[in-house]
Amino acid sequence: MYAKDRQFLQQHHSDLVELELGNARALICPAYQGRVMTTTADGEASYGWINYELIKSGKLLPHMNAFGGEDRFWLGPEGGQYALYFKKGDPFDGDHWQTPAAIDSEPFETTNTTKTSATFSRNVSLTNYTGTRFDIGIERTVKLLDKAEIMRQLAVNTDSLKVVGIQSDNVITNKGKQAWTDQTGMPSIWILGMMNASPESMIIVPYREGAGQPVNDSYFGKVPADRLKMGKTAALFKADAKYRSKIGVSPARVTNWIGSYDSATKTLTLVTYDFDPQDHLYVNSAWEHQKDPYSGDVINAYNDGPMKPGQPQMGHFYELESSSPAANLAPAAKRQHRHTTFHLQGSEQQLNQLAIRLLHTDLVSIK
Repeated sequence: MYAKDRQFLQQHHSDLVELELGNARALICPAYQGRVMTTTADGEASYGWINYELIKSGKLLPHMNAFGGEDRFWLGPEGGQYALYFKKGDPFDGDHWQTPAAIDSEPFETTNTTKTSATFSRNVSLTNYTGTRFDIGIERTVKLLDKAEIMRQLAVNTDSLKVVGIQSDNVITNKGKQAWTDQTGMPSIWILGMMNASPESMIIVPYREGAGQPVNDSYFGKVPADRLKMGKTAALFKADAKYRSKIGVSPARVTNWIGSYDSATKTLTLVTYDFDPQDHLYVNSAWEHQKDPYSGDVINAYNDGPMKPGQPQMGHFYELESSSPAANLAPAAKRQHRHTTFHLQGSEQQLNQLAIRLLHTDLVSIK
């Protein structure tokens, strides 16, 4: 599958960047904001979801172009009075939701490449729902991790596992003359990864003791009980791309990990990200006028499905996402956010040890 994905993307994007480290590979598309389209641990299995139909068409869609990719750069918040995805005065609904072209369909510039890393940049100007203009410098460096770094981050010996690790280091800079404050709105770095959904895929969302509910499932209406199972230390969330739903975890309850498991292919996906428990201000992306615009979630998980009954859906994927705190930046100041994705294939016993330690979940319980 990876060879097929590479051939397809090369046909449509002559500037495609491939990172390589032994059998581990990553494909990155500058035309899609330097997003990581897919990775492989062994040169065969391909882990990122790619929208062949949309890319092949050469067309741009209204609202959002779901090209795919397991690590893409966005900015938050999505909804609310400081939204970047709704125009001032518009209702918060699907007909008026619009992803800014600069982080959806327009390219980033490739500024540096090596065999295992690539850096991309772009300056953008966006206006939020209240009318505040943000001049933002964006730089992101994508790095294919070597075995020693993977072992360090996972605290495991990977000799008997197929594993790939890809990290994006994302930085935004206030290029304007006005400070970003809670009164103007404060954007955040938002990294989203589209993965291949299947009937056997399950998202695993660990949480710790803390104030408030462990999981927020009110984004698109409460998630049915047969799709979201709450445990003492983690939630299980179906990733079959058959029902549009989204959940999140607040800074009071989040850990440094989120993941998923496909029991059919015995593939464990792990995502870790920058998080400081002292940071509490995260943008609220709910599609409504908000009482507290900075009570948002650190991580999110999304399962695709039709927006309304009978409508087509974006694709057969689910998402694992992380966000930076709201960027309270003076002119020329910067905010950084790192997001790292691992895919591991091996025996269920080996993967289960990782899942218990990092995701607080016994994989046997998923079955």
